[in-house]
Amino acid sequence: MIVNSTDLKNNLGKYLRECTKEEIVISNYGRKIAKLCPFKEASNNTIRLDGAFLISEEAAALNYKPKKISYEEFLKLTKNNEDRYEYIDGELYQMISPKTNHQKALGELYMLFYNWFKGKKCQPMLSPYDITLKRNPDNINVVEPDLMVICDLEEKLNKKGYYMGAPSLVVEILSEFAIKRDAVKKLDLYMSTGVKEYWIVNPMNKEITIYLFEKNDISQNKTYKNKETANSYIFDGLKVKLKDVFR
Repeated sequence: MIVNSTDLKNNLGKYLRECTKEEIVISNYGRKIAKLCPFKEASNNTIRLDGAFLISEEAAALNYKPKKISYEEFLKLTKNNEDRYEYIDGELYQMISPKTNHQKALGELYMLFYNWFKGKKCQPMLSPYDITLKRNPDNINVVEPDLMVICDLEEKLNKKGYYMGAPSLVVEILSEFAIKRDAVKKLDLYMSTGVKEYWIVNPMNKEITIYLFEKNDISQNKTYKNKETANSYIFDGLKVKLKDVFR
């Protein structure tokens, strides 16, 4: 598929989904200038992300591949089970214990969020905390974002005390084990189910990419790096200095 750069910019979310099915060639004034394609493994069992080679999630997880099960089977499996799982588009993913750089970035972000939202209606919440998102009545997903901001917590609690809405802002911190899941699968899931803003935090490259979703598509996005300050689209004044996150 060939698309021009203007069309790509205006419909980025659509083409991020399409590139998982076929290679997309980007043109500018009739000249082919780039390709949009899924992450590809290198021959040494690594994966490339924004210029950095990382251990592939498949190799790191001992060739673990998601298992297809029904939502009812997922509920039965996870009931009274101490293991942690995510359930996305009918596929079961076992959660793997994060590494130190992941947890350090998460701790810094949570403290920054906690202090900024203190006294406000919206509340930052930490994983493990199940979030149930529905693409439609037959496609129910359950994920555990690393960090999220919820603005309708009390209104969306069910009788068992579980939150059943969509967070306004979601943060996922990349690890070697779940790059594709966070950067592709969850981006599409959050974009399609009412999340307004999505932060992908990359502690390996020390970058933060922020997506603004409108009408189930990417409206704006920006990647912050080095000593820059990341700014929320939907919470005016919420700013995060990268040097504080990646100490």
